[in-house]
Amino acid sequence: MSDNKVRKEIVEIVNRETKAWDTQNVDLLMTVFHQDMVWPWPKTPQSHDPIDWVLEWGRYNYDRWRKGWLDLFNTHRLVLNKREIRKIVISKEGDGAFAVVDIDTLWIDSKENKNHWKGRVCKVFSKVENEWKMIMQTGVLEY
Repeated sequence: MSDNKVRKEIVEIVNRETKAWDTQNVDLLMTVFHQDMVWPWPKTPQSHDPIDWVLEWGRYNYDRWRKGWLDLFNTHRLVLNKREIRKIVISKEGDGAFAVVDIDTLWIDSKENKNHWKGRVCKVFSKVENEWKMIMQTGVLEY
C-alpha cells in the first residue's frame, strides 16, 4: 500500500473522530478505537513527564467508554472544536502510523465550568485487517 493511500486513511480517521466530537455522535466516536486502546492523560497540559499521567478508564471497554463519552455529551455543550493535523508518520511496513494533531476543544457544563482541551496530541494507529484503529493517544500537552 502506498504512503499516499495510508496518509489519506489516517486523515479520514482523524476527521471521523473530529466529526464525532462536533456532532456528539458517540457511536461514530466508538468506531475509531482499537479494542486494546489505552489513553493516558497528563494531569495538566504542562505535565510532559509521564510520571504525572493518569489512566481514567483503563483499557478500552466499549460499554464503559461509550457511557463515559455519553456522560460528557449529556452534561456539557461543545463551544469550540478546532483540530489541525501537523504531521503523519507511517511505518515502513504500512501497518502502523501516528498523527500529531493540534487541538482546541472547549466544553462548558451547566454551571459554566470550562473543560478546555488545548494543545498537541499524538494519535497512534494500528492497521487491523483492512481498517485503521487508534490504539493509543496522549492526552493534550502544550508545547
